[in-house]
Amino acid sequence: MASKNYRSGFAALIGRPNVGKSTLLNELTGEKIAIVSAKPQTTRNRILGVVTRPEGQVAFIDTPGIHQAKGELNRYMVETALQAAEEVDLVLFVIEPPGGEKPEVGPGNRVILERLQRIAKPTFLVINKIDSIPKSRLLPLIDLFRNEFPFAEVVPISARKGDGVDTLFQVVLEHLPEGERIFDEDMLTDQQERTLVAEYIREQVLHHCRQEIPYSAAVLVEVFDESEREPLPGTPSGQLAGLIRIAASIYVERDSQKAIIIGKQGQMLKTIGTDARKAIQRLLGTHVYLSLRVRVEPRWSERREGLKKLGYE
Repeated sequence: MASKNYRSGFAALIGRPNVGKSTLLNELTGEKIAIVSAKPQTTRNRILGVVTRPEGQVAFIDTPGIHQAKGELNRYMVETALQAAEEVDLVLFVIEPPGGEKPEVGPGNRVILERLQRIAKPTFLVINKIDSIPKSRLLPLIDLFRNEFPFAEVVPISARKGDGVDTLFQVVLEHLPEGERIFDEDMLTDQQERTLVAEYIREQVLHHCRQEIPYSAAVLVEVFDESEREPLPGTPSGQLAGLIRIAASIYVERDSQKAIIIGKQGQMLKTIGTDARKAIQRLLGTHVYLSLRVRVEPRWSERREGLKKLGYE
């Protein structure tokens, strides 16, 4: 039973690529529901993460980084982010401290602020990675952005270290309307297991492959067989039990990219598969048999039918 002053609502994480939105979502929920990579444009879809506490429930929506959209995939990602901002109660505009001694808004952030002006939703400025700059540079940065936009709140955090993240949750909750839970108390995300599996595989492609590969790679899970998932009798508590058989294809746009992912004598694909399987087993809590193939879908990221085929719609 929710308390009399229980609050609930939706908050979207909006910002440039690689500012730490997915890391923040994972820290807020306490689970890895969004993959993380040092390479930009890792997140391609909106990802829901629900945080439920005795005082309220917040449904956070992680979105793709907003960037100059060239090609169908990039346009899809940017529109996904901006549409999420229009549908929520509150927008969290996540930035990172700029390089150099003198703070600046930058053209990319300025474009986002112009769109947020038109959306006209209550907006927080969330300054991530504050552990990367001296404290003396924080106040000038805050003043600079406050002069650009009427932020409802400014919250400095370090998502990687967890600093300020609980404060952010509490401040978000204070700005949401009073009301009952939107989702069941035990709900964490709307991502299906096979969707998370595909993302975990793509994360390993991002991690292991060269710069040219990640933007052209997509993963489609074709088999997700749970017929042997039930644990065997007598399996000790806390140990992996049962088996899920998964077959997935990694799609790229050129034969040369396929060769890179497979690697010499198949070694790169084997490494990707081994690391992905370990992560998927932790996610599902069961043994996993993972079979990977690499397929070529020419210019899929530039064609609407290519995006649709690989689940971006």
